[in-house]
Amino acid sequence: MSVGGDGGDRRLVIVSNRVALPDEHGSVPPGGMAIALNAALKQRGGLWMGWSGKVKAEKKQVSPTMQEANGITYALADLSEKDLDEYYYGFANRVLWPVFHCRVDLAEYNDARKSGYYRVNRLFAESLMPLHREDDVIWVQDYHLIPLGKELRERGCRNRIGFFLHIPWPPADILATVPLCEELLEALSFYDLVGFQTDDDLNNFAECLSRRNLGRLMKDGSCLVKGRQFRCGVFPIGIDTAKFESLAKLATRDGDLQEVYKKTAGCDVAIGVDRLDYSKGIDQRIVAFRHFLDRNSHRVRKTLLLQITPKSRGEIPAYLALQKHIAELVGSVNGELGTIDWVPVHYTNRSHGPLELAGLYRMARVGLVTPLRDGMNLVAKEYVAAQDPSNPGVLVLSQFAGAAGQLEGAVLVNPYDPEAVAASTEKAFRMSPEERKDRWSAMKNSLKGHDVYRWCSGFLAKLEAADLPV
Repeated sequence: MSVGGDGGDRRLVIVSNRVALPDEHGSVPPGGMAIALNAALKQRGGLWMGWSGKVKAEKKQVSPTMQEANGITYALADLSEKDLDEYYYGFANRVLWPVFHCRVDLAEYNDARKSGYYRVNRLFAESLMPLHREDDVIWVQDYHLIPLGKELRERGCRNRIGFFLHIPWPPADILATVPLCEELLEALSFYDLVGFQTDDDLNNFAECLSRRNLGRLMKDGSCLVKGRQFRCGVFPIGIDTAKFESLAKLATRDGDLQEVYKKTAGCDVAIGVDRLDYSKGIDQRIVAFRHFLDRNSHRVRKTLLLQITPKSRGEIPAYLALQKHIAELVGSVNGELGTIDWVPVHYTNRSHGPLELAGLYRMARVGLVTPLRDGMNLVAKEYVAAQDPSNPGVLVLSQFAGAAGQLEGAVLVNPYDPEAVAASTEKAFRMSPEERKDRWSAMKNSLKGHDVYRWCSGFLAKLEAADLPV
């Protein structure tokens, strides 16, 4: 499947915080973005640069480690402990992440974190300059690297450079709480194309420019900021729909999953799969499931919630507090409602492979995807792709997930209203086979028409058509 643009002969350079290195068997790590970007790089030939995951001595400046695999060159840069603390755990994930997810109360800004954020972006720019060619197309990924385009331009890079934001862009009043919000807005003007997940994100960005008197978004998607013209667009990311569908079929014959199916026989299963993060609404979901059982006594001992929540960012206090809170909440619900032979909430913090996840999605009658705010949410799309066409489950989806604009067959909910989520969960379990099939078919068609390869090719085609910087 082609994932290149009109100028597919140009080499592609990807820059991201982390690099999706293939394993010893050549397999790409799970995740739609990793699969699509690897496919694009393999087709066109290219370079993927990012943090190696290794920590170097504080004053030791080394060139990126180069590695070849499957026709792709990987440039792996080490970071110091100070870099990691100030750039990644600091500004990226204690300022930008909470603010962009409208959790201003959790943002912890200071000058050291700002300094570290820009220092690592300069490091990436300095590392990339000797590696890129003059006709390369450069594609920068996500909030960690907003200033990278400007850093490259200041070093003389005249290539086409695109940027894609995987998380939401916040409303103007929310972004204004970041002391350097104007610097971030101006930094994006050094790219040729800036991509967002949804129309709301693009509109929020336009409002930020307007409110700060920095520029204006035109109807054709062009912007002008301080004499620099660039384009903006909406490119909702998808999944590898066909591959995930195949995995789900294969999973039905997996021996370990067959044992899981046997153990849950006689129970209707709702499933939630989220990285441990305050934006995912996990605690609100558990409270809503408790309301669901309280108001539907016939569901007690016949229904369970399987909540899979791998831990993340344990170095950040807010995440440690959330981990403790959710564990206590699960314990409270299970202690009050559970019986010797039935536990209402099955909660696990370990990661599961794609095959296992696909099989668990297919088993679940209801997919509970209820983030408080999400750029897209690919779990929602994976759940739909994994369903049995003859007996599909029902997706209960937060109205604040980017996927809500594409998956019109989902039952949309407000995750801040536990009673409404409880009522929608019961509606999903009671839904007729005909309605389930109709809703699922509409969503499946959307997935096929907007898969991860279309996301990749659509962005690159638009970037290829962009005017070169002057």
